[in-house]
Amino acid sequence: MAAHRRHPATVRAAVLLVLGWLGILGATAALVAGVLLPRLAGATPYAVLTSSMEPTLPPGTLVVARPVAPEQIGVGDVITFQLSSGRPLTATHRVTAVEQRLDGERSFVTKGDANATADPAVVRPVQVRGELWYAVPYLGHLHRWLSGSQRTTLTSVVAGGLSAYAAVMLGGAWRDRARVRPVSR
Repeated sequence: MAAHRRHPATVRAAVLLVLGWLGILGATAALVAGVLLPRLAGATPYAVLTSSMEPTLPPGTLVVARPVAPEQIGVGDVITFQLSSGRPLTATHRVTAVEQRLDGERSFVTKGDANATADPAVVRPVQVRGELWYAVPYLGHLHRWLSGSQRTTLTSVVAGGLSAYAAVMLGGAWRDRARVRPVSR
């Protein structure tokens, strides 16, 4: 009995097909996690820039923060907040204490997991951008390198490319199926 050998071109084609599909699935997952899901849920993606939250959230992680009522924030929650009220610079740290003033306003003491001490200033509710919903390792690097309009353009290009690829694959499958059908007499 002769041993069956696969032709190297067939093996190479199969490997390239698998790698292609992995690339497509990876790009789709990144788009869904970094763009689509946050938009649909009213959440906001942020890139972790420092090592203050290691090992939980290393630099380059994309964190997605969803809006949260100040009354729902408790000790142990991870929140994203403005470092100074009204300024765009944010941090994502863990709440270590919740304080309440005499007028009823809550404030939060925060600390990065890797930091030895708490942040110097308490966080007021007006500074809170949201509570950590989910995080995606490494995707924050891409988020940081691209501006908002570049992310939108890249999303459109990738979605268009995936749609074109799907159309080509469906067309090829339709063509192959038409070839295989026997002619009725």
